[in-house]
Amino acid sequence: DYISSKKFTRERLFKAASQGDSSQLTGLLDFLRANNKRLTNESNGKTALLKALLNLKNHKNDTIEVFLDISEKTGDLGRFINAAYNDDYYRGQTALHIAIERRSFEHVKLLVQKGADVQAKANGKFFQNNAGPGFYFGELPLSLAACTNQPEVMSFLMDNPYKRADVTDKDCQGNTVLHALVILADNKEENTDMIAKMYDNILIQHYKLEKKIEVQLEEIENNQGLTPLKLAAKLGKIGLFKHMLHREFPDKETKPLSRKFLEWVYGPVHSSLYDMSSIDTDEENSVLEIVVFGCEIPNRPEMLQIEPLRSILKDKWNRFASTLFWVNFLVYLVYLTIFTTVATHRKEGKPPFPIEVPLDYLRCVGEVICILGALWFLYKSVIAFKRNPPKFKTLYIDGFCDILFFIQAVLLLTAVILYFCGLRQYVGPLVISLALAWINILYYARGTKQLGIYNVMVQRMILGDILHFLFVYGVFLCGFTAGKILQIRKEYLPLESPLTLFFFFFVPFICKKPSYDDFAFTTLEMFKFTIGMGDLEFTDHVQYKEVFYILLILYIVLTYILLLNMLIALMGNTVERISLQTENIWNLQVRG
Repeated sequence: DYISSKKFTRERLFKAASQGDSSQLTGLLDFLRANNKRLTNESNGKTALLKALLNLKNHKNDTIEVFLDISEKTGDLGRFINAAYNDDYYRGQTALHIAIERRSFEHVKLLVQKGADVQAKANGKFFQNNAGPGFYFGELPLSLAACTNQPEVMSFLMDNPYKRADVTDKDCQGNTVLHALVILADNKEENTDMIAKMYDNILIQHYKLEKKIEVQLEEIENNQGLTPLKLAAKLGKIGLFKHMLHREFPDKETKPLSRKFLEWVYGPVHSSLYDMSSIDTDEENSVLEIVVFGCEIPNRPEMLQIEPLRSILKDKWNRFASTLFWVNFLVYLVYLTIFTTVATHRKEGKPPFPIEVPLDYLRCVGEVICILGALWFLYKSVIAFKRNPPKFKTLYIDGFCDILFFIQAVLLLTAVILYFCGLRQYVGPLVISLALAWINILYYARGTKQLGIYNVMVQRMILGDILHFLFVYGVFLCGFTAGKILQIRKEYLPLESPLTLFFFFFVPFICKKPSYDDFAFTTLEMFKFTIGMGDLEFTDHVQYKEVFYILLILYIVLTYILLLNMLIALMGNTVERISLQTENIWNLQVRG
C-alpha cells in the first residue's frame, strides 16, 4: 500500500533518469497501473528515456532498462520508445538518435530490438543544413551513424534480425545517407579518409544485401536533382570527389561498384578505364557541366585537372572545340573590321542622315551588321548571366569578358537609339563601344596558352591590386584637389554660402571656360602630377603659397612615390603568388 501510494512526478522521474539511479523508480509500475497512466504523457515529447540516454556515464544508465521494462508491461512500449521531441528546434529526435549520438552501441541494439523506428527523422532547425548553429546529418539514424564515424552501428542498422534501415530513404531535402556524407566532407585529409571509408562501406554492404534492386544507390537524386557525385562537384568537395571518380574495388564480387577499372599494366605504365555515367555532357546537368559553369564552386580549376575530367576536356578541345573557337575568332575580326570602318566613316552633323550616294548603302549594310552583332552579344551575355550570375569574387575566373561584351552591346544599342532620336551625343557611346570591341579581342587570347595565362594575370591585377590602388588614390586625389581649389578660388570669388561652394565644386559647367575654379579641371591637373606631367603655372594665383607647396609636395610623395611604387610591388607579388593557379584558371576558361 505504501509503495502504490507513492507519487511519481515528472521532476522525480527525470531526476532518477539524470542520476542513473534505478532505486528511485521502485514502485513506479504499481503507481502507473493504479492511476491508469503511461510514461509518454509529456507535452513537449521529451520522455524520461530521452533524459536517461542524454545522461550516460561510461555508456551506462541503469534506469533505461527499467523504463523500457515498465513501458512494455503497461502496453505502451512502441509509443514510449519512439517518442520524439516536438519543439521546432529538436523536432523528431528520438531515443535511437540520442543513443547513436552518445556512441552507445549496446543501447542502439537494445532500442532496435525493442522496436525503435530506424527510419525516424530528426528534422528540427538544429538538424537542418545551413539553418544556423546545429549539426546536419541527414535526419535519419543511419545517416547519423555514418556521419559520426560509427561503422559498427551503421552495419547493424543496415543488417539486423529486427528491422533493417532503408538506405534509399531521404530526408526533407531529398538527401540520402550518401548525400549527407558528401555535405559533411571538408577536404581535409583525415576527414576525407573517414568519409570515403564510410561511403564505400555503405555501397558495399547495400550491394551485397540488395543485389536485385533496379535503381543503384548512387543514382538517387535529391530535391536539387543532384546525385552524390554531382553534389560533391557542386560543393567543391575535391577530396571526396576525386575518391568517387577513382573508386576501384579489386574484389570480384564488388567490382561492379568501381568507377575506375585497370585495363593493363606494363612495368611503370598502366591504362585505366573510367565509368563515364553522369560525368560527360551527353546528359543534362552532368558533372562536367556543373564544374565548368558553377561560378560559386570552390576548387573549380583544380577539379578540372582530375581524371577523367582533364582527358575529356582535352579531347573535346582537340577534336572540335578549338576549331569552333578559332572560327568564332575570325568571324569576330570581320565584325570588328566592319564596326571600325563604319564608325570612322560616319557623317558629320545632326542625325539621322539621308542615304544619298551608293557608298551610303554600303555603310547602312555595315551599320545593320554592327547592330545585329550587338544584339547577339547582348543575348549571349544575358544567357551567361542567367546561368551564372556574376559575382565579384568569381570575376577573375570567368564572367569578366561576359560583362565587357555586355557593356559593348548596350553602348552600341544606346548609340543607335540616340542616333534615331536626332541627338549628336550618339558619338560618345559609339566611341566607347568601339574601344571595348577592340579590348574584347583579349577574350580570344585564351586560345593560346601563353597569351591566355597573361590575360588571366591582367584580370587578377585589375580586379585586385589596381582596384585597391584606385580607391586609396581617389581619396588622396579628391582631398588634395579640394584644398587647391579653395586656395585658388578665394582670390576670385568669395564663398558666401555652402551652396555656392557645392555648385563650384560639382557643377563645373557654370564656368565659361575650364579653369582651376573647376573641380574636374583641377582634378585632371592634379592627376598629371601623379604621372610626372603637371606644371605650376597656376601658383601665381594662389593664396598662402607656403601651404600650397606643402600640400603639393605631400601629394607627390604620397601618390607618385609611395602609391605607384607600392602598386608595382603588389603586382609583382601577385604574379608570384598566383603563378601556379593561373594555368589552372586558364584551363578552366579555355575548356569552358
